[in-house]
Amino acid sequence: MSNPYRQLPAVNQLLSQLPVEEYNHERVVELCRVVLEGARQRIAANGIVPPEQALVDEVKMRLALEHELSLRQVINATGVIIHTNLGRAPLSQAALRAMQAVAGDYSTLEYDLQAGQRGHRDSHIESIIVDVTEAEAALVVNNNAAAVYLALSALAKDREVVISRSELVEIGGGFRIPDVMQQSGTILREVGTTNRTRLDDYEQAINDQTAALMRVHASNFKLIGFTERVELPDMVSLAHQHNLPVLDDLGSGALLDTAPFGLEHEPTVQESIAAEVDLVMFSGDKLLGGPQAGIIVGKRSMVEQLRQFPLTRALRPDKLCLAALAATLRHYRDEDPLATVPVWQMISAALPDLERRAKNYQSALGGEVINGESMVGGGSLPGNALPSRVLALTVSNPDEVASRLRQQSPPVIARIQNDALIFDPRTILNDELFVQTTKQVIR
Repeated sequence: MSNPYRQLPAVNQLLSQLPVEEYNHERVVELCRVVLEGARQRIAANGIVPPEQALVDEVKMRLALEHELSLRQVINATGVIIHTNLGRAPLSQAALRAMQAVAGDYSTLEYDLQAGQRGHRDSHIESIIVDVTEAEAALVVNNNAAAVYLALSALAKDREVVISRSELVEIGGGFRIPDVMQQSGTILREVGTTNRTRLDDYEQAINDQTAALMRVHASNFKLIGFTERVELPDMVSLAHQHNLPVLDDLGSGALLDTAPFGLEHEPTVQESIAAEVDLVMFSGDKLLGGPQAGIIVGKRSMVEQLRQFPLTRALRPDKLCLAALAATLRHYRDEDPLATVPVWQMISAALPDLERRAKNYQSALGGEVINGESMVGGGSLPGNALPSRVLALTVSNPDEVASRLRQQSPPVIARIQNDALIFDPRTILNDELFVQTTKQVIR
């Protein structure tokens, strides 16, 4: 009986069938040896000799996986607009161009062209934030968690910050407000109950050690039923009577009213500024629709205090963030963000247009166009849904098909509902690419 190991091809035989010129030669040889060793182990286990073509394909697959970046584009067919796991807000074309313009060459990040000397990176972004939010001053750090941490560290270390028990929230990734307060050196003074907090709860908590009153947006949950919450203007009035600031962690950073789109009203940055809040902190990559950033706006004296705090340097954003954020904010100041900011394009998408797109998918892929719901996501407007028209595909094994879709290039991320694959056009940014990619799995 012939030796099965002798039926395996030599390394050179595999190399002759591989695109060696596209890769590092030594690495290709190494992977050939790894694949052949795996084949020997399979022969030892079951006596089956894998076909030569299967070995060639395995080496090619390993090479492709090694040279493909793990952080890459995906097609979001889930209907969740601000999908934290999928990178939150997609950027506008103007923001992408702005990033590209400063990424491939030197830039004026910290250089004043008129003076011919060192400048400040804040100068590229502060004025436009002030224009859009109507605040006195602004500062940008690398995310909203950093913004909250910085504000507490600079303004309230070893002193008390008064906050309602209903606002001691935990958001995605284990970010807990009480933990952040503790790490910043702030002493947490919680007031009220889980469901009801009154103005006199705040007033009774104020003492000589109080540094600030703080409001935290509930973000990814909401309280209903027998509840009570202090209105922001009343909190500000009480705080200012005691010469205390109010810190407002808005989270999502809405600059537009969400109510006209059939959603609950999301508190806006401009409303907080109008209520004379001293510092407002919010994210750049949620309802704002820009890059990851933490934006702090408010009274000039307090923003300057944060700007001079040593920790600020460790939290500052880079040139790509600043370029994309400035371009995104220009949409709000100079244009119609409903037509230019992808997040708001998706939120404002009309049902007839969604149905037309879903029917185009149906003609190419089969299935049925049905009523569906899209979510805003990103901790914004929990429990709120936007009506949509989606494509539902009934397959024998939806989990297996969903897995195969995730292996495509680019991967397609769908959701499974009632044993059917659901594709929501609201969050699919390129219909042609979606259909072309999905067809490779669903025929």
